[in-house]
Amino acid sequence: MSRYLVPKNTYRVELKVSNSRFITTIGPASSTKAAHDFIKRIREEMPDATHHVYAFKIGYGASVSEGLSDDGEPSGTSGPPALAVVRGSGVGDVVLVITRYFGGTKLGTGGLVAAYTQAAQQAFSALETEEKVTRLAFTMEIPYSLFEKVRILLDEYACVVKEPEYGSDVKIEYLIPEENADAFSGKIRDLTAGRSCPRLVEEG
Repeated sequence: MSRYLVPKNTYRVELKVSNSRFITTIGPASSTKAAHDFIKRIREEMPDATHHVYAFKIGYGASVSEGLSDDGEPSGTSGPPALAVVRGSGVGDVVLVITRYFGGTKLGTGGLVAAYTQAAQQAFSALETEEKVTRLAFTMEIPYSLFEKVRILLDEYACVVKEPEYGSDVKIEYLIPEENADAFSGKIRDLTAGRSCPRLVEEG
């Protein structure tokens, strides 16, 4: 998908269950490395905690990378419930760490699942998101006589345009939302009678 919601910033919430503290830190991560760096920072910030359970999802839709850890909690009682909440959130490029300070009362398998699920849900309730748009970088050269018409098309298709270079023709480099790229290229080819053909530079 070329558009999806991502965390706007890093947020932290706390939940208390039977004297145990569950401190959930949630934030953006654009890669698995960024997610693991985020997790490492939380571990370093609270080194005396009993557990640092985490879950993350990088990307969205059909192409995602996921990770999770129970971090010493009974298998399946913490990481998987947290990841289930992440998957159901509608948010991508997200990592959360649920830091537990054990309060002396064992919660049992069902209690742990419920506590970690609630902690993750509470974090997403506090989370502010923004839309991430995957854009493709293109370059093209157009005749001066068509420059104004092309500028109108660039606006209509939500392009981000660098400063044009003026030579024998006008060279334009632009970023365009992925879903608009094919239609825009077709418009340019039609407008210039095939003289100008936008060329893909990179995806970013």
